[in-house]
Amino acid sequence: MHNLEGVTPRKQHTMLGMSTLAFTVCFAVWTIFSIIGVKIKQNLGLSETEFGILVATPVLTGSVSRIFLGVWAEQYGGRLIYTIQMLLTAVAAFLLSIVTTYEMFLVAALGVGLAGGSFIVGVAYVSRWYSEKAQGTALGVFGAGNVGAAVTNFGAPFLVIAFGWEQTAQIYAVVLAVMAIVFYIFTEDDPAHKERKASGAKPVSAMMQLEPLKNPQVWRFATYYFFVFGAFVALASWLPRYYVGAYGLDLAVAGMLAAAYALPGSVFRALGGWMSDKWGARFVMYLTFIVSLGCLFILSYPETTYIIQGIDKKPVQFTFGISLTMFVVVTVVLGFVMSLGKAAVYKHIPVYYPHHVGAVGGLVGMIGGLGGFFLPIAFGILNDLTNVWTSCFMLLTLLVLVSTLWMHAAIRRMERRRHPQLREEIYLSDVPDQPHPAPTGGGDARPAG
Repeated sequence: MHNLEGVTPRKQHTMLGMSTLAFTVCFAVWTIFSIIGVKIKQNLGLSETEFGILVATPVLTGSVSRIFLGVWAEQYGGRLIYTIQMLLTAVAAFLLSIVTTYEMFLVAALGVGLAGGSFIVGVAYVSRWYSEKAQGTALGVFGAGNVGAAVTNFGAPFLVIAFGWEQTAQIYAVVLAVMAIVFYIFTEDDPAHKERKASGAKPVSAMMQLEPLKNPQVWRFATYYFFVFGAFVALASWLPRYYVGAYGLDLAVAGMLAAAYALPGSVFRALGGWMSDKWGARFVMYLTFIVSLGCLFILSYPETTYIIQGIDKKPVQFTFGISLTMFVVVTVVLGFVMSLGKAAVYKHIPVYYPHHVGAVGGLVGMIGGLGGFFLPIAFGILNDLTNVWTSCFMLLTLLVLVSTLWMHAAIRRMERRRHPQLREEIYLSDVPDQPHPAPTGGGDARPAG
């Protein structure tokens, strides 16, 4: 563990606050296509599948970039990498305003997607400022920067109405560039990076950083994140289109209702971090998956017309469907538990892999982000194939069911292996593994749980 001597609470709060603010701005830029994409779809006459690809393209870059951004943050310090990443993304966001074809929008969207890579840089940076017992809460606060999606869903429609979508992209670019400069001025290198520079030690090689990725446990964490984060990003981008198409709302109202989903899916991440510190990340994951299953089952139910035989043998017809009010309420609950799950997943990483936060967190974030890439495309394809609006929630129900069963099976297997006397018990302990010493040439040797 790095030395925190001389690090005051005030300094910790300053670094955490600046990192969270920067992540909020980055996340707002990352999800900009959820709003301007609707206008582009109308202007270019895109199909549902083409629209899904456009919305998902920034997520692809934001996902894949997390691997090398995480490694670079470990090697060269999160402060420098964070600043460079924001400046490059600002340039790409400005370019959105001058392209005209669908193909060029896809290219520009790839550049904007770098904003999504900011998450793992911030995780590596923030975790270095806190002790192990406080990292869950700190990373939960940082992760609340997901609220940037709500900022875009709520504010961008009004900017589009007032200035046009091209000028909206330019405004976003300027704000992000200013944020990069402010961040660099008001932050400093993390303690671990300072120690390495003072000692003259060389950064850990990329190959050693990636060594823990051989552990199946890392990939299981990544699968959980595919839903709690990937589906969150996908729905934050997809819901404005869903409200416009399924309920006939205008874009401004659709954006605000989508923000109602994204807001609790962001700000309560800090609560999820605190709950993970207090009651264990495993408990929070069970809570997330079980409640999500209930919500998604309700959302999956399409508007259906029933014809039954009445008492007098005459047909009786009635229609059942989810009202707009019920839909909004259930999505808000879903967003809330997803925010808890996001914090719970990342609570594991600094504890299990303290010397590989960037690489392991990068992989988990990449897989989660790929959920945000593939799911909107899948939503569009399902709409085209089934012509049923709720098909997207049917897919997510299946995803959560598989994840829940896999997690429970893995936990039971681990407990039985660790405590043979519990083979017939149903209680699942959440006692964490004992810390292992830092690796000398390989990854952390923790058991896959």
